Amino acid sequence: MTFIESIKSGSGKISLKKYEPPCSELLISDQGCVVITFLDTETTGIDRYNDKVIEIAMKTVSFDKTSFKIVSIDNKYESLNDPEVKISEEITYLTGIDNKMVEGQFINWDKVDQIFETSDLVIAHNASFDRAFVDKFSSQSPKTIWGCSVNDVDWLSKGFASSKQELLCYWHGFYFDSHRAMNDVDALIHLMTHNSYSDSRPIIEIFKKASEPDYIIFADNFQFDSVKKDILKSNKYRWNNQEKIWFKNVKYDELEAQKEWLTSIIYDSFFEGRVQQINPVDKYKL
Repeated sequence: MTFIESIKSGSGKISLKKYEPPCSELLISDQGCVVITFLDTETTGIDRYNDKVIEIAMKTVSFDKTSFKIVSIDNKYESLNDPEVKISEEITYLTGIDNKMVEGQFINWDKVDQIFETSDLVIAHNASFDRAFVDKFSSQSPKTIWGCSVNDVDWLSKGFASSKQELLCYWHGFYFDSHRAMNDVDALIHLMTHNSYSDSRPIIEIFKKASEPDYIIFADNFQFDSVKKDILKSNKYRWNNQEKIWFKNVKYDELEAQKEWLTSIIYDSFFEGRVQQINPVDKYKL
């Protein structure tokens, strides 16, 4: 494990504290503000096509455009939601949400849309998961730019071997009651604005990447064999069973390196794959 230095004592002991909900760091911003909403959902399972939302939480924060310190907490919304299917014992054990709690409870999607309309960016931890559920019911979400605190922060370069939220929070010296949506949202805000960072807060990295397109690189037009399949899998390429093709999502600064890798390892001569640009508003869509 890798803990930040500020939580280590002289004897090497680690001190963990329970997080505190976010609060204002500046009374006023001379540079103007960026409005960011943090979002989390709890669901009946991990199937993005068939499972249902059982809880949503959103908190909107205004950040100073230059320092990205918190100026104000502008809005929040949380709601349980009756999935109209039975919640499994496993999900109840994980989240604490049972069938009785959600009975007759429904998300106000008009309220959700109002929050989206006022947001410059929406951030979730593993955004592709949450967005898949929210886009089905929100008319504004598909028009909104989403950022991901898993994929849009280079945690490895910061010294962290995992992007799992609970682990990152522990490594930053705090813990929280996870798997209730608003607790997860507050912990994510705390992580993104952690005081161990000065001018390199994770929130800054996400905001900068949010306006940049992503790319999908497709490894097609090569003679298939099991060795190359294993090589592609080891380099985090995934198989699209519908189109029968290997692909990988990459950032702009990774694109040329991936093309060179495919050329030397898969194609042996020159790049014969395809590249598709994903506009910022379409990132993390199902």
